[in-house]
Amino acid sequence: MDAFYALAEPRRRRIMEILAGKGRLSATDIYSNFDISPQAISQHLKVLLDSKLLRMEKRAQQHIYEINPDSVMRIGEWSRETLRMWNGRLDRLDRVLEDEKKKSAKKR
Repeated sequence: MDAFYALAEPRRRRIMEILAGKGRLSATDIYSNFDISPQAISQHLKVLLDSKLLRMEKRAQQHIYEINPDSVMRIGEWSRETLRMWNGRLDRLDRVLEDEKKKSAKKR
């Protein structure tokens, strides 16, 4: 599953934010942050697990969740590279516009 698809849903982003702020949490601790059923949150956790954004450890009857830093770092790298490319395009556009301004000023 695609990480961006997983993060498109606001509750899944909220789960990631909670885990980023608090570290490892049990499923019960995660459920307590929402006003929807534990089953619904379980489905969101499954999507995050399938997309490799989270890791889960079973401890007896508990499921302990934490962010998978490798996956989050890949998203960060993608974001930085996309921003770098976009800024490069904007810089080229600025140069073209500046050249056009200079040409217009010379014609006057």
